[in-house]
Amino acid sequence: MKHKTIRGYIRYTSKKPERLDQERGREFFTITTQIDDVVVMDAHCEIDDEPNVIRDVVVAMKKDATPLDCSVRLSVGDQFEGTGWFRFDEDEVECEMYNRKDGRITQKIKTKKTVPWLQAHPIVGDGLLMKCYDLSKGKGKQMLKDFMLTSPDHRGATGPMLFKMKQMSIEYMGEEEITVAAGTFQSRHFAVGDTAGSLLEEHPPYHVWVTADDDYLFLKASAAGYMQTHYELESIEYFNT
Repeated sequence: MKHKTIRGYIRYTSKKPERLDQERGREFFTITTQIDDVVVMDAHCEIDDEPNVIRDVVVAMKKDATPLDCSVRLSVGDQFEGTGWFRFDEDEVECEMYNRKDGRITQKIKTKKTVPWLQAHPIVGDGLLMKCYDLSKGKGKQMLKDFMLTSPDHRGATGPMLFKMKQMSIEYMGEEEITVAAGTFQSRHFAVGDTAGSLLEEHPPYHVWVTADDDYLFLKASAAGYMQTHYELESIEYFNT
């Protein structure tokens, strides 16, 4: 048995009337499933909206999306913002970070249970996040509680450092066939919400489509409200499948 790698490109566009379908960013990613069932996500993210953001993220996680370790390097407005390393244990999470505003910071946070997810802000990661939904219970809404962020900012443009998130909901809407720039896929449709009181600013309604298989590969997503953004898989390559 060999490891399996998926490599792709996601395009960010605006849905605001004055910028309809204009490109506002992009993401290049790889997802490697190793023979020990560890999944490693590597994403290079670019947001063109001022102040522009360049973010490089590597996250290792278990097959169920439980985080193991992560590294993040971040530039905002064409300036170095910060770099950080994160490690997750059964009852503790730690971070070593250097930020241009705050200098060197060490965090160690005790947890009552294993942290179920780390939101490090790559869009491809939003597909893997849907692994946190228990499909055996069918359609409906489930709450994801006591997970972590590398930044409470919706663009992931601060830190990076540990931020505790109380809860959010993931709703499973069912399977449907969809066509994106990368092709036609059988997909699972999810909606994310109920972040009020957990973030500095409530995230607007967010719908995500992923492949209807064990890869949970991101296909497309749309955020409503003040964001009015759209994300779509433009190309995909598979290796060692």
